[in-house]
Amino acid sequence: MNRNRVISVVIVGDSNTGKNCIFTNFKENSRDYPLEYVPTVFDNFSKTIEVDGVYYHVSLSYTTGQTEYDGLRILSYPSTDVFLLCYAVSNRASFERLPSKWIPELKLHCPHTPIVLVGTKIDMRKGGSTSRDCVSSAEGKEMSKQVSGFIECSAKTGDNLQEIFREAVRAVRCKPKRRENIKFPLCGCVPL
Repeated sequence: MNRNRVISVVIVGDSNTGKNCIFTNFKENSRDYPLEYVPTVFDNFSKTIEVDGVYYHVSLSYTTGQTEYDGLRILSYPSTDVFLLCYAVSNRASFERLPSKWIPELKLHCPHTPIVLVGTKIDMRKGGSTSRDCVSSAEGKEMSKQVSGFIECSAKTGDNLQEIFREAVRAVRCKPKRRENIKFPLCGCVPL
């Protein structure tokens, strides 16, 4: 029997950045755009996907970005293989909180875990009065120098939704093997 490697993926980022849409698309394997927002503190779902000819069992967890749940959210971090850190290109404040809140939080709790930056709502760049205020792709690429990868998507149009998870798996596969001097944050242990 062929066993698939299990990859634990956690979606994080500010509220209203499209995390729920990414999660719902992965769970329901649908390009349908959710018509209403349902606030969620935590949810998870698993399925097998193929990446570059190899099958992986992806366990996806979605966490809230609300500040009042900071303590609860970090409980999902220790077993994470890769983070999907979301910001909405139409919400510059969500982008500006990446280096001040999200990247430091993830690196504090899981310093050796890959982080893939995900720019969501790219459909908002096309026309409309808010398009000139949108975070550019170049700005996202520059910010991604602080993490492991970068991808942009739109749940509304379906652009790159499946590719997000392939990039997450690739980030785990490319992660350097560093076992020396790794301390587990909750117990202070050093693996042998």
